[in-house]
Amino acid sequence: MDVVRNGIAAESVECPKQGIIPHDMVHFAVESTLLKRGFVGRILDGEVGTFQMQSDAESDGVERLVEVFQADGWSGWNSAPADMLDLYQVTCKARVCEPLAIAAVDIEAVRHRILDLTAQWQAVPVGETLAVQFECDGNAA
Repeated sequence: MDVVRNGIAAESVECPKQGIIPHDMVHFAVESTLLKRGFVGRILDGEVGTFQMQSDAESDGVERLVEVFQADGWSGWNSAPADMLDLYQVTCKARVCEPLAIAAVDIEAVRHRILDLTAQWQAVPVGETLAVQFECDGNAA
């Protein structure tokens, strides 16, 4: 994933092709659908994309939700939204993280975005790229 700030490529994050869309593409789907600031938004704001990013309440909530969607993906993208919401609550509680205020309709919207990205990603040959755009204060990823 190339991060472009003010029209200039500022950072690149490896997104290997695997059975489901990459973790950072799930971030893209969650953040761009729910308009929440997580990993993608933070690097667009200028933070360096590392595994040691400072804790941030909204970003932590996004990360837990991304994990829930990844679990759904590895299970075939067909978990009931209510079950995903329950898992999200359990995950947030276990990580002492404030959950985002989301509902089943949000789960469905994100899943729709993920399935669209999945179809696009599956059509990309190994070694090639997929361009998606996430606008945030004039920056894009």
